[in-house]
Amino acid sequence: MSHDNLQGSKQEQGKQSSSQKMTASLQESMSYMKTHMAPDVSFDVVYRVIDVGGKQACIYFIDGFCKDELMMKILQYFISLTPEDMPESAYEMAKKATPYVEVDLKDQWDDIIYNILSGVFALFIDGYDRCVLLDSRTYPARSVSEPDKDKTLRGSKDGFVETVVFNTALIRRRIRSTELRMEMMNAGKSSQTDIVLCYMDNRVDHAFLDKVKKRIQNIKVDALTMNQESLAECLYQRMWFNPFPKFKFTERPDVAAAQVLEGDIVILVDNSPSAMIVPTSIFDIVEEADDYYFPPVTGTYLRLTRFLISILTYIMTPTFLLLMQNPQWVPESFQFIMLQEESNIPLIAQFLILELAIDGLKLAAVNTPNMLSTPLSVMAALVLGEFSVNSGWFNSEVMLYMAFVAIANYTQQNYELGYALKFMRIINLILTAIFGIYGYVGAIVLFLLSIVFNKTLSNKSYIYPLLPFNFRQLAKRLLRLRLPDAKQ
Repeated sequence: MSHDNLQGSKQEQGKQSSSQKMTASLQESMSYMKTHMAPDVSFDVVYRVIDVGGKQACIYFIDGFCKDELMMKILQYFISLTPEDMPESAYEMAKKATPYVEVDLKDQWDDIIYNILSGVFALFIDGYDRCVLLDSRTYPARSVSEPDKDKTLRGSKDGFVETVVFNTALIRRRIRSTELRMEMMNAGKSSQTDIVLCYMDNRVDHAFLDKVKKRIQNIKVDALTMNQESLAECLYQRMWFNPFPKFKFTERPDVAAAQVLEGDIVILVDNSPSAMIVPTSIFDIVEEADDYYFPPVTGTYLRLTRFLISILTYIMTPTFLLLMQNPQWVPESFQFIMLQEESNIPLIAQFLILELAIDGLKLAAVNTPNMLSTPLSVMAALVLGEFSVNSGWFNSEVMLYMAFVAIANYTQQNYELGYALKFMRIINLILTAIFGIYGYVGAIVLFLLSIVFNKTLSNKSYIYPLLPFNFRQLAKRLLRLRLPDAKQ
């Protein structure tokens, strides 16, 4: 089946060991369906009793999940069957007498109901002890257009969507290898959310793969309410207070395919338009697609620039605060960085207020209709910019450095990394304001320790190849070298 065949012969997670088996009686099957599916209560659970080759039969499907034209043709075929045409068993009915490719047979009620709720068309025939399942489903889906966040100047312009089958097809289109595996699992007692593990069988770390599978199988939750975030919190439960991201997320199929080819595991969750990549180090997170869509020199420049700007976003405002507390440390040639006007509010308060205000503007931008975004931007620039300085609330130098930090945060594609740097910057500001140079140095040490002692999902170093040191791999991470197959 187009969606069910992805599951293949998988064993459903969370299935009760005492799963009931259907009988050959149509009345008993309809009674079971009435009790568990409540088609008379739920309007979208559709059933119809028909006659198939002289036998009574009943069809069940979810309204909105089936292709109407295709189902009409299949239904016409079933109704047109004569008693002479009817096979003796459900197996022959499914494999020989049904003019459709994606056909399956199930006799366990858990399997049958799971398939119906997933959108599969179910046919029960009196005298057959197995249900005939036809995968004619179609899900509401948007187009695979380029994602708003993961944009590139060059490269493909398609992106993942909320339908997991489309996402697997986008990866399969890029990797035409018999080693590519798309293994289906599910989690959540009520949601039964589909989870697909994508990996290259000859390149993946199979010990780590087994570890990921066992963790997914052992997830005991009612539903993955927030899709990938819920799954991420179930997979990685230690050191929740460390803000640095443990996973890399991408909405680009080309990035996901590249990571699969490098031996990583890509996890796709149904109803989520992004892929989760594991294991992930800090160097993986700061990489972007544009690094590889430009020549090596340009790609190296972009990557190093991103590294440098990330460091500046963390260290710029605490360093300025430290220098303002110790003006004697500022060389005479750099006296222009000193405050030109008297500060009415302590600098630490100004920085913390602006940190909060920037996030407030972000939230306002997210919830602002497109037609009002331009006037809101103008109001924010005038009121919060010029007027806030003229009113004496903020110094112009503070506004300048915070404006740089706010804009520079967007050089990082990863939201979690941006907020990790923000939290560490706020800690540095507070410690510097209280303890001076000792607080400044201590905050930097805390920043480095948070990165060093962070662990990937595979329990390996978060800063490999820096620790343990591997010069060749480190050069590959910092510099955009020529692709191996491009060398002569």
